[in-house]
Amino acid sequence: MVRAGLVGFGMAGRVFHAPLLSSVAGLELAAVVERNSDQAAARYLGIVTYRSLEHLLNDHSIDLVVVATPSGTHFEVARRILEAGKHAVVDKPTAISSAEVAELMRIAKTSRCLLIPFHNRRWDSDFLTITDLLHEGLTGRVVSFLSTFDRWSPGTARRPWKDRAEEGGGTLLDLGTHLAYQALGLFGKPEAVGAEVLRERGGDGANDSFTMRLHYPGLAVTLASNCLSSLPRPRYHVRGTQGNYWKFGVDPQEAALNQVTRIDAVNWGAEPDTAWGRLRAIRNGELVERPVEPVSGDYRIFYAGVRDAILGKAAPPVEPVEAWRTARLLEWALQSSAEHRDIPCDWDEENVQLGDTGA
Repeated sequence: MVRAGLVGFGMAGRVFHAPLLSSVAGLELAAVVERNSDQAAARYLGIVTYRSLEHLLNDHSIDLVVVATPSGTHFEVARRILEAGKHAVVDKPTAISSAEVAELMRIAKTSRCLLIPFHNRRWDSDFLTITDLLHEGLTGRVVSFLSTFDRWSPGTARRPWKDRAEEGGGTLLDLGTHLAYQALGLFGKPEAVGAEVLRERGGDGANDSFTMRLHYPGLAVTLASNCLSSLPRPRYHVRGTQGNYWKFGVDPQEAALNQVTRIDAVNWGAEPDTAWGRLRAIRNGELVERPVEPVSGDYRIFYAGVRDAILGKAAPPVEPVEAWRTARLLEWALQSSAEHRDIPCDWDEENVQLGDTGA
């Protein structure tokens, strides 16, 4: 049994990590750091509540510590966990810069501990489905790929730090991390990136809108998000030489996790047929349109992989270098927006910045 401690019980800790840790055999949610309340203990009977990270790190029965604190604190909290000799899962973004991710990788190697970024959206239903669709070539050679994550949030952020760039706030670092990570997983490293990173709601604060264009030979990938979409765009729109695929709506797991403390549903992650994407492609010389039955998403696969990695049975489900590449891509996007030009992606610098971390 791998005993886990959770640092933070805000949305990330309460909605994502606590229910998932409680739903995977071989993992035990044993302790939570909450400075001023006992919400976690009320929801998960038998766990220990610590008032500080230091007290949690002094619990020698804890093997794994999950970081679910505000984004700007991820680096410092993860650093302390790794230096204490414990494995760390860090919610996205792993840190607010690629340099900080590289430093955490160095510390993890020195401490002989695992640093595992929580890139859970690799196990979204729509992403798993689009991965299969591209693998099967159902749209022919893909020439354009659009991935969006739009929201309707015209007011100020409910959590003030989310509106402060220096504390890890902003839509680019929040939702852009998901979209960039998924694009890298599907298509690999782009040659260049162009972007507009904006604040559309007015006033001071972090960015709340972005459009990124990743350049590949013969392929244009557009990633976009904003907070002023009362009518959201398709989550995905794939255009290819043999047809198109489009999908509206987001994976249902986040909304479902908000209602439970552990997963018991046998049909977990399944989408209703009203939410299925549609494919319109050439078949036998004619354009034929049909719904595409999705692959069911399951974030538990991530934590099953964490368990197996800690026990030495498998590689980690997400490697830390993937978080570094994602962070570096977002930094190039910010540079592109500031300089009003496409930025070549110098992936050779990965070897320099990561040094001898073994990535």
